[in-house]
Amino acid sequence: MEHLENVTTGQQKSALASSTLAFTVCFAVWTIFSIIGIKIKADLGLNDTQFGILIATPILTGSISRIFLGIWTDQFGGRLVYSLLMLVTAGAVFLLTYASTYYVFLLAALGVGLAGGSFAVGVAYVSKWYSPDQQGTALGIFGVGNVGAAITNFGAPILLVALGGQWQSVALVYAAILAVTAILFYLFAKDDPVHRARREKGIQHESFFKQLEPLKHIQVWRFAFYYFFVFGGYVALALWLPRFYMGAYGLPLATAGLLTAIYALPGSVFRALGGYMSDKIGARSVMYWTFGVSLAVCFLLSYPSTNYIVSGIEGPIRFQISVPLWAFVGLTIILGFVMSLGKAAVYKHIPVYYPGHVGSVGGMVGLIGGLGGFFLPIAFGVMNDLIGVWTACFMLLTIIIAINLVWMHIAIQMSERAKYPEQHGPKDLPELQDLHSTLKEGA
Repeated sequence: MEHLENVTTGQQKSALASSTLAFTVCFAVWTIFSIIGIKIKADLGLNDTQFGILIATPILTGSISRIFLGIWTDQFGGRLVYSLLMLVTAGAVFLLTYASTYYVFLLAALGVGLAGGSFAVGVAYVSKWYSPDQQGTALGIFGVGNVGAAITNFGAPILLVALGGQWQSVALVYAAILAVTAILFYLFAKDDPVHRARREKGIQHESFFKQLEPLKHIQVWRFAFYYFFVFGGYVALALWLPRFYMGAYGLPLATAGLLTAIYALPGSVFRALGGYMSDKIGARSVMYWTFGVSLAVCFLLSYPSTNYIVSGIEGPIRFQISVPLWAFVGLTIILGFVMSLGKAAVYKHIPVYYPGHVGSVGGMVGLIGGLGGFFLPIAFGVMNDLIGVWTACFMLLTIIIAINLVWMHIAIQMSERAKYPEQHGPKDLPELQDLHSTLKEGA
């Protein structure tokens, strides 16, 4: 790795720390509607479908922008792109406070969603500071910035109460923090070594369309669908669970936000462990564990609340069977934990298979994953309005996980057969093979 020859450990740690901090702030902003959206829902009298669209709209912009931002990072360097992205998003959060109608809120939410594109920038920027055998751990640590969702779910309700219940004030605080982060990042971060080497040697970067060439491989889309669940599902639940706890268990907003933060926290902080495990035991093994455990957990969480009526001495007795709150919270913690491992494992693949196109491939995978965070909350809201079963959201996730697990297993088996065809021939011993041949000839 010629471009890493003069890079010190201190420079690597500095780049990783500054990128992770910036991503944490961006992710907190990206999920702000999970809390202020509930106030907006009450103010505008929205149904669950409209609420699902509102909280999902920022995820749409953050997803679509990832492919462009990833490529621009490869072309112009993460320091510049990261800083500009945060400044533009801070302006959008500020303008959000002037919205007054549902459709204007949706328009403003598109601007707020740019914060989600920071992930593609950070992945492309951080990966250039590390060698392939360290990238899994480094990107796992960077991904801990997902903890921004937990910060919002835990801190925003407290901030909302402290500011007199005015969601506009909360948005202004978020905008100010994001703007300050952008300025500090530009002042103290350094250009990545690849971008610096290209600039010094006068090497022209690849064109935008040249960067898109790896996207013709089905493997990229398979990675993207993995990410649709491990990241998109994570974001969708981080947005939806406050509403879920309030509707299904009758909890107040502050408690619902706290329990959602308990889910979101392991879904963030253990991403570094997922990167380390991917470096040590392989990303495939981590993905098998992720999908296997997630399938079991989401199946259990899918159990709907059911009302039963039995005959008693004094007349019919009504009772309800559902997952107890303590068990439900415990299962979401397990789900968040294995999702964090899976998110790191997916991105471990990218710099290994596509080292020269981390921005474009990482951006596309992040785009599809982010779209999961857009479509799933809308689907949750629609199912709630149509069938009225709160746990239907986990039923949908169970189906998505099962498809991912089967697709991954089939793809791995096909890859192994192509790579080692001699291991997939006849399984009989040589003398049995001769016997089969003799019988066939005699027939």
